[in-house]
Amino acid sequence: MRTTEEITAVARAAVQAAVWAPSVHNTQPWSFVVEGEEIALRADSDRKLRIGDPSGREMLVSCGAALMNVRLASRTLGREARVRVLPDPDRPALLATVRLGEPVEADEHTRLLYDQIERRRTHRAGFTDVPVPEPLVEELVHQAKAENARLTPIRSEPAVLVLAALTEAAQEVQSQDRVFTLEVVRWAQPPGSTRAEGVPAGGYPREPRRTRPHFPQRDYAHGHQWGGDADQFAAASTGLVAVLTTPGDSREDWIAAGQALQRLLLHACAHGVRAAFHTQALEASHLREFLRQELLSGEYPQMIMRLGFTLDEGESVRRPVADVLEERRTT
Repeated sequence: MRTTEEITAVARAAVQAAVWAPSVHNTQPWSFVVEGEEIALRADSDRKLRIGDPSGREMLVSCGAALMNVRLASRTLGREARVRVLPDPDRPALLATVRLGEPVEADEHTRLLYDQIERRRTHRAGFTDVPVPEPLVEELVHQAKAENARLTPIRSEPAVLVLAALTEAAQEVQSQDRVFTLEVVRWAQPPGSTRAEGVPAGGYPREPRRTRPHFPQRDYAHGHQWGGDADQFAAASTGLVAVLTTPGDSREDWIAAGQALQRLLLHACAHGVRAAFHTQALEASHLREFLRQELLSGEYPQMIMRLGFTLDEGESVRRPVADVLEERRTT
């Protein structure tokens, strides 16, 4: 028999897992309401990038990743997760509801993914020369497919060069835009910061080596000598370049992309593989459309990433659950 205390404990643990999801610039653009057996996931529009992400696409991809964590935690802790995505058209900020259902025994793979939630880190530099094994690449493709998205490893060298060039061009244009730059800097932490959001100074290398071809990262330091001194002086491999796409480009597709992204990232983490994200070209509508038509068979790109092995663990911070969770009593 389910008790109120048991359900509340599972719901809180699910939200605790959710806050560890990746998000653009670690903005953590979500909030949760727990009422009875239901967890509501809401977008926090105050954390949306109004210059870099005016449509809210990246915000919803981020929230989709958090939804995947809720699903994994609920099932691992013994409750089926019954999900409704965009359940109320009159409440656009309500992205999903998760009702904790009947007792269930989590399978081994679900437990494996759940165990990676707090271990996964975003990478922001080059990788070692160790290639990602082909069987693992096939498994990552399968993980994305399970969430109605497609992960396409980019095997063609010319296609990789195109992606790198577009990323570098978009980065250069964005860096010349003062308002765009200020928005990025808002989410950059100086050394010693105690903020539980944004990108910490130790979350990227102080002097990263250029990969070949070069995929630039955001300039979070913005002219300061911030950054860490991990193994990045020796790691300059581009790694495996891949693009996550969806057949459509609706809000529902964006949430699905986030769930697929987190699922494949956790599976990769379980095998020692980490990911670096590159959204610069996807934030320019004409470049994103060019990629869709010329490289991706008409599918909509939701994330450009590089996958590989690295020696450092990286840093990350998260807001406490109390900052994002509202608990309501049922009547």
